Amino acid sequence: MIINRLAQSITTFVLTACIARILGAEALGQYLLGFTYYFIFVNIASQGLKTLFTREIAREPEKTPVYLISGTWLQLIFGFLSYVVLVIVVFLLPYSSETSTVCYIMGLAIIPFSLSNITEAIFQAKEKMHLIAIATVPVYVIRLLIMLWAMRMNYGIDYLAAILVISESVILIIEWILITGIVKTKWEIDGDFVWNTIKNARTFLAIEALAVVNGRIQILILSLSGSEFIIGVYGGIMQLFQPFFIISNSICIAIFPGLSKAVSQGRENQQRIISNCIEILLIIALPLCIGLLFIGKNLLTFIYNPSFAQGSLALSVIALSLIFTPFNQSLSFLLVANGFEIVNLRQVAINTTLGSLVGIVLVSQYNLLGAAIMTFLMSFIAFIQYVYFSYTLLFPLNLWQIVRSPLLMSILMVIVFIILEKIHLNFLWTLAIATCSYTLFVNILSIHTLGGMHTVWQKLVRKG
Repeated sequence: MIINRLAQSITTFVLTACIARILGAEALGQYLLGFTYYFIFVNIASQGLKTLFTREIAREPEKTPVYLISGTWLQLIFGFLSYVVLVIVVFLLPYSSETSTVCYIMGLAIIPFSLSNITEAIFQAKEKMHLIAIATVPVYVIRLLIMLWAMRMNYGIDYLAAILVISESVILIIEWILITGIVKTKWEIDGDFVWNTIKNARTFLAIEALAVVNGRIQILILSLSGSEFIIGVYGGIMQLFQPFFIISNSICIAIFPGLSKAVSQGRENQQRIISNCIEILLIIALPLCIGLLFIGKNLLTFIYNPSFAQGSLALSVIALSLIFTPFNQSLSFLLVANGFEIVNLRQVAINTTLGSLVGIVLVSQYNLLGAAIMTFLMSFIAFIQYVYFSYTLLFPLNLWQIVRSPLLMSILMVIVFIILEKIHLNFLWTLAIATCSYTLFVNILSIHTLGGMHTVWQKLVRKG
């Protein structure tokens, strides 16, 4: 899952940087706005079913053929309906004809992407996530190369959107070829299954609908009160966080089947799994937050162009939200695994409502900085809710045990950045030394956790 998500993150990151450098921030804003509408409606159409299917197939694997065929048929209907709604929404909003066309074309990717989510749910439930990487990673790389060639040949954003649609269709075909090797298909639609699935998925669909709007509300507000240029700068900032978001989400998805099975094994086992998950994510998140606070402005200029430097303050504000993200993502999966998805629905409903109201005021007054403050506040509000409901409905967490290693890593990275700042190295040297230092600290911490160098060496010798 991490390989798949990293490939997706890296190719998206490179594409975003190249659009900004070759076509400019305004063109990037058009692409990101089109992708935002596609992302919102494809998640509304598919992610609720994907989460439900992953959980249920992990519990009852003998029903996999029914989930594959009947679930795919149901997903196809949801996908078509979502695309129709996307077209209507974009048509009614005051966008330029060029921007609207990009949204219409990119929205077509809803159909193949949502259908591939059914096959991926089966792969995840059966813990064969490597098959997802086999189907997606090569396509991501080839898609990026074709898009770069298209930009060099002076093709516009609408052509990039069409390439995205074609590539998602190719992924769907590959995944179906792979899934026929592990699932014996029964080509019949179970009407009762479809109806029961719709009833059972209502909460998941509502959660995903609110969650995805909650996650993209900043760009939507900026698109109505700002400009494509501001959207481009904000989108460029958010791309810097995508590697972490994808890694953290991949780790949570990877533990979700095991976490669901652990529900029947006692809360102590669940507590151990979720505590380890949060600790690992904090070890990644806190040093990243510190690094962006120290070198965020130079990073924006280096990756994009000097016009993006105006987003440095917004980048610093958003970086602080990384403190809460590991808790939010991990505890969200914990609650779903225990059947408390209604809590997630309540959380995203509150966040979306408050975020929309506060965001309109902040963005209208402060534009880019307002969107950044809105992102931080929404992350903090989610953190308060997830921690409260996890404690009251399930079990408390040993916070000191969870945060002590990440805090140690953070202190060490602060020392490294202060030293690098004092000796005035250029950006690339600063980035390289900081990365190497972080890698060294992680290795030392891992060796200590495993019982020291002697214990690690003994294990390696025995394994050899």
